[in-house]
Amino acid sequence: MPELLAGYSTCIVDHTYFDAELLGSCPKLRRIVFVGTGASSFIDLAAAARHDIAVDTIKGYGDTTVAEHTLALVLASARDVAKMDRDVRVGGWRQMPGVQLKGKVLGIIGLGGIGKEIARLGAGIGMVVRGWNRSPLPGTTIPLASLDEVLATADVLCVALALNDETRSFLNRERLSRTKPGVIVINTARADVIEADALVELLRSRHIRHAGIDVFSQEPPRPDEPLLSLDNVTLTAHAGFMTPEATKTMLRTAMDLAIAAGA
Repeated sequence: MPELLAGYSTCIVDHTYFDAELLGSCPKLRRIVFVGTGASSFIDLAAAARHDIAVDTIKGYGDTTVAEHTLALVLASARDVAKMDRDVRVGGWRQMPGVQLKGKVLGIIGLGGIGKEIARLGAGIGMVVRGWNRSPLPGTTIPLASLDEVLATADVLCVALALNDETRSFLNRERLSRTKPGVIVINTARADVIEADALVELLRSRHIRHAGIDVFSQEPPRPDEPLLSLDNVTLTAHAGFMTPEATKTMLRTAMDLAIAAGA
């Protein structure tokens, strides 16, 4: 990689790992344009700052796309779509009772661009939206509640937090245990925002009725990933951002940032 970047001050990267050693091996590099939002999962941001390397991310490009994928997981989880699909394919015919979502409480933790879009879509199908954000949101029209209230009342709990040192394992065992029995949990943010062992334990006990998961601590997940063995989980391959519309916006913005930096 250092040989590839030799002589360049700006690079555009897509899910490429830049650790401290690699960053220190690129003396001319001054800007990294990360094609996405979760740069901290791939780039040592502290090391980049030490080497005077700016890191740009593409904010907002996939807010609607990820929110729509979140809603897809909500609907699939509420009606056990994946489980019935697997059953029918092997000759089964179990008509599984689902959860009607109209009138149910949609709790959203994290009201950035994606969280706001989840709120809009949830309200559109008749859900009662309650959101919580780590910082104040003056002027928002989204109904806000305390974290305790969101956890205790949500029939569907959607996680839309960015991952950083403050949010790692934010939904830990203690907080997850305070959720409503039978809650549906959806994570299209980052896997490490939720304490993995606690999530699995509460899924096994059926305190959490179902989980819709688009993100994993290791991607692809290891063969021994516990979530793979559970029948009350709907899994997707970190594809929430994958639509032609979002990709076009993301790449155009990345090019604009690189050009503005003098690449």
